[in-house]
Amino acid sequence: MTLEFLKSTLLTAGDILREGFGKNTGYSTKQDHSNIVTEYDFRTEAAIRKMISDKYPSHNLLGEERGFENKNSRYTWIIDPLDGTSNFAAGIPWFGILIALIDGSEAILGGSYLPITNEMYLAEKGKGATKNGVKIQCSSETDLRNLLFCYSLDYSPDINFTESEVQIIKKLVNSCRNLRVTNSCVDFCYVAEGKIGLAVNQNMKIWDIAAPLIILEEAGIRVTDMQGKKIDLSPSDKILNTNYPSIAANPVVHEKVLGLLRE
Repeated sequence: MTLEFLKSTLLTAGDILREGFGKNTGYSTKQDHSNIVTEYDFRTEAAIRKMISDKYPSHNLLGEERGFENKNSRYTWIIDPLDGTSNFAAGIPWFGILIALIDGSEAILGGSYLPITNEMYLAEKGKGATKNGVKIQCSSETDLRNLLFCYSLDYSPDINFTESEVQIIKKLVNSCRNLRVTNSCVDFCYVAEGKIGLAVNQNMKIWDIAAPLIILEEAGIRVTDMQGKKIDLSPSDKILNTNYPSIAANPVVHEKVLGLLRE
């Protein structure tokens, strides 16, 4: 179980997405009109699953499009074959592939690959995080006014939840330099390397957060739920429908923003 295998898998998946990027291949909806899937989501996940199964046939597989294949292993590969599908389908290059390896309930390897810009973020537990082979570290800035923040906002059938998110955005915009968002893994990658000071996303599944979690933590970022609690990655059948609201920032900024949100 090496970073080299993870890197190779991400590169292969990236080739598939580059092939489809910019083509009007169509899409279908899943739970609602804002949650879509393309043929490239399925093609990429199938390729990733095959590579992992060929190399590690006894390991569990959990992916966004094909669910949880439980082989009763302590190891589970968690796959998001195309994070940012709406961007991909619209011809916007804000998307990537996410793959993490979980040992029990702890991420021990994680990778995020942005194929259009050829940026690969990798992390191994206790060994730091890199971008294209160069070690990265989060921003050390602690003054919120000097930082860009990201807040991903998705459609929700619960208008009260959407209104609560708007209130959070108002607080953040009034406290930081400015707000930016791609609503994809790109946001978390930029936090990990210090370009962005904070990322918040309250609409995430395990495949959205598993790989970013270890990359962020290995880059010095604190990642929790909206109450400051640790994120549990224990895989199960029920976890496919579990939501993972997440807030990521350096420890000082993280604490400041949690305090701000409690006001």
